[in-house]
Parts: sequence; C-alpha cells; structure tokens
Amino acid sequence: MKEKEKNTVTFKKSNILFVLIVILILSTAYIFSSINSAATLNEQTALEVKFALLSSAHTNSCGGTFNYIDSKSDQERIQGSCCGAMVFHRYAEQVHALKKYSDFEKIPPDPYDVSVSLAKELLDYQKNIILNAEQQEVYDHAVDLSHEGGPCCCKCWHWYAYEGLAKYLITEKGFTAEQIADVWDLSDACGGTGHAHDET
Repeated sequence: MKEKEKNTVTFKKSNILFVLIVILILSTAYIFSSINSAATLNEQTALEVKFALLSSAHTNSCGGTFNYIDSKSDQERIQGSCCGAMVFHRYAEQVHALKKYSDFEKIPPDPYDVSVSLAKELLDYQKNIILNAEQQEVYDHAVDLSHEGGPCCCKCWHWYAYEGLAKYLITEKGFTAEQIADVWDLSDACGGTGHAHDET
C-alpha cells in the first residue's frame, strides 16, 4: 500500500512538473509574441507618420535634373513623389522590399526620401562611369526587364541618379540585369499604386 501511495505521489509530482513546463513554454511564447507584435505595430506607426510627411512634401520634381540638384545644399533632402500621389500600401511594400539591399549603402532605403548629397554622388556616377560592352549589355537588359523601361517614369533627376546607381552597382558590385531592374522597380518614386503609367 505504501509503495502504491509512493508511486501515486511520484506520478502527481511528474504531472505537476509537466504542467509547469507547459505553462512556462506558453508564457514565454506569449511574451515573445507580444514583443514582436508591439515592435511590428511601432514600425507600422513610424512608417505611417513618415508617409504622412512625405506624401505632402514637394521637393521632388518631374522637371528637375542636374541643375535642380546642384542648386540644393548637401544637407537638404528630396522628398515626395515626382508625378502621382503616393499610396501607403505601395510605399510600405517598397520600403520593406528594399531592406534586402541594406548592405549596399549607395541604394537609398526610401526612394521618396533621398539626401541631396547622395543624389549628387549618384549623378556623378552617371556622368563619369563608362560601361564596357559587356556591362552595357547588362544595363540594356535591365532596361528591358524594368517596369518603367528604365530607372524612372520620366527623365528627371531620379532617372539620371538611378542610372548612375546602376552603373556603380554593375561595375563595382557585379549586379546582374535582374538585380538592377529589381532595384529600379522597388525605387520607383512616381507615386501611384504600381509601376509604369497605369496610375497618375
């Protein structure tokens, strides 16, 4: 009888230990889930705040090219879309997708918010980097693959700056045509819900 009671007590202790372990695991999972949810919410809120700022900014311009950028100080920023109104869903997709290129400091993480100093540097690449025949083929193929048929929907500063960016990435980082086209598509600063000229 005592042996039976002893086994029962041992069994109960094992059950209690098991329940405690399960509770600990579930509690830990809940805590981490809450932390991740809070972080995601904070990131979303920050993006919404930035979108509100950028969507009402007008320092980006369809007609602005080299002289437009040269007239600005390095401390300024080029913000907003060059053509149509910005759409939050599309903007969030672009910013999120561009994170995969975060190791490449010359690729702006937000195409609707580019520093003048970086824009000048990219425009300098456009004028001074000369592609050889093989590299030019990569560039030309990227043009064919891209949604806009090039770096932007119009030949503004953004077009020439991202042409310079492409030259830099091809010559210095070995980017393929597919990668260049992807960078261009994700860096579209024309506004609207998608690529090309579907939206004005």
